[in-house]
Amino acid sequence: MIKRSHIRQFLAVVDAGSFTQAAMRLRVTQPTLSTGVAELERLLSTILFLRERRQLRLTEAGGRFLPIARELERGFRAADSFGAGPQHDWPELKLGVLRSVSDDHLQRLIQLLSAQFEIELIEGSDTELRAALKSGRANMILTLLRDSEKGPNILPLLDEPYLMLLPKDHAMAGQDELIAEELAAEIMIARRSCELLDATSRFFSQRGVRPRFSLRSASDDRCVRMVAAGLGITTAPLSLAYLSSVRGEIVARTVREYDYHRQLGLILDPSWLNHPHHYEVVIGIAAILQPIWQAQLCEV
Repeated sequence: MIKRSHIRQFLAVVDAGSFTQAAMRLRVTQPTLSTGVAELERLLSTILFLRERRQLRLTEAGGRFLPIARELERGFRAADSFGAGPQHDWPELKLGVLRSVSDDHLQRLIQLLSAQFEIELIEGSDTELRAALKSGRANMILTLLRDSEKGPNILPLLDEPYLMLLPKDHAMAGQDELIAEELAAEIMIARRSCELLDATSRFFSQRGVRPRFSLRSASDDRCVRMVAAGLGITTAPLSLAYLSSVRGEIVARTVREYDYHRQLGLILDPSWLNHPHHYEVVIGIAAILQPIWQAQLCEV
């Protein structure tokens, strides 16, 4: 017989993305959790998880069982709270966010969404966020959109170039365009969250530019603030030059032949969109944000 503990263990592994993290959340040992999931798989006569290259993902059967498990857990919670007055599931929206999205943009998005939903925020790379959306650990993600991606669950928000950020008093700040070779003597800051880190490294190496690095950090806010402080220069999406923490203290300049850009947008889980309120609200928020975010780039 399937027990609530089986459902909780299954959902914990799905939401955590690993048996180790799920065991920590449930405060049980990993062998206990593994045994519980194995029991559930035996009762269902199917395999629910696959381990591939140190990554855990749901099987096709696991994906079909996931909405059933979530509905069962909602039923258990409703039974627990029966007679105790109205209760709300938490969170209503699990939102995945690309680490390199500017804090100012994320703040505006959350302010609009939090008026309608209780939110759990999940940070990650594009690959991590897409995996979370596919497994049901996220209902919606703000990430990089690919050129071929279209559909009612794809909502573009921002198209922006990658530029070089310099302090406003830098000797090259007055130039409209920089030449890569002229930057060979510059000290740079490496944004570890950058989606183009490898491509940027190749671009400059092919032009004989092998700079010294004064900072390597996964915090975009810290990297941009250190540009403003004069610690070094860095490549970044244009929106990072708009951060309120450094507005007016840095400038963004194009680098000849460095023609990269990115498109940010929302990707929604189609099953989450089955609720008409969800789609209506998110469409409205996207319609508000898209012109604001795009117009802000012209102010930098």
